[in-house]
Amino acid sequence: MIKRLSLWPTLLRWFDAEAQADNVSDNRQFNFLRLLPFILLHIACFAVIWVGVSSTALMACAALYFIRMFAITAFYHRYFAHRTFKTNRFWQFIFAFIANSAAQRGPLWWAAHHRHHHQHSDTAADLHSPVQDGFWWSHVGWFSCDAAFKTPWQRIRDFASYPELRFLNRFDALAPALLGIGLFVAGELLALYMPQLNTNGAQLFVWGFVISTVVLFHATVTINSLGHVWGKKRFNTADDSRNNTWLALLTLGEGWHNNHHRFPAAARQGFYWWQVDISYYVLWLMAKLRIVQELRPVPLHILNEGRQHHHSKKGRV
Repeated sequence: MIKRLSLWPTLLRWFDAEAQADNVSDNRQFNFLRLLPFILLHIACFAVIWVGVSSTALMACAALYFIRMFAITAFYHRYFAHRTFKTNRFWQFIFAFIANSAAQRGPLWWAAHHRHHHQHSDTAADLHSPVQDGFWWSHVGWFSCDAAFKTPWQRIRDFASYPELRFLNRFDALAPALLGIGLFVAGELLALYMPQLNTNGAQLFVWGFVISTVVLFHATVTINSLGHVWGKKRFNTADDSRNNTWLALLTLGEGWHNNHHRFPAAARQGFYWWQVDISYYVLWLMAKLRIVQELRPVPLHILNEGRQHHHSKKGRV
């Protein structure tokens, strides 16, 4: 059922996520109005028909996918949600801003809801469980409902004390808007001063922001919609989380989801050397450069548990 809301408060919350927040209910009904910007972003992908393509635009699209995916998985997820490493306030803000530019809401909202997911994974209280509510709800429906819109502050008190993070969280459309504007301006400057690159503002905006953001979103939420139904369970967890190599490659390491649900405090999600975890490799390099510190390892007993469970399953085949 589509919940009917007055138009003005919903429009206002597109720009100020805390506008009349006390009046947002806890219902879990699909809200079409809240999804409208998301739908328009998908429609805007068809603008490639008019703006064309160039190697410059494709490189911008790929680079912004990689950089923002890393910021999502390494910082929104592993840092803000699980505190698997430490960094200073400057880098904390920089990567929160980069992740925020992916148009997946603010850092405090993202981390707080993820903490809720881990507490209630694949139960009726889980807002985006495909086991409970099916693929489409877990992929694109859940974040439209009122229950998912508000930031549950009680779950994120540790980072809510930083005013700059609260600012990003409240005005969560600002970073995506600045990225889009920046790409358009950069494209126009390249068209003027480096015409041999065959790009312009509209083309760089469509490929670097619109298409990159849409692909990035769908790749990220596959961990919700597919990561609990498609793959293998190395660990006996209470939920249906799975490990999936293809999702791990697509999301820079997030696809080792069963590993993660067994021990979410680890900075790496590919627990074993053959489990490719690109985000962890980048974090390791950043630790060498002293940008981050104290990457939390996977305990030896967890690694041994996974090996024993794997071998016992092979023995039963």
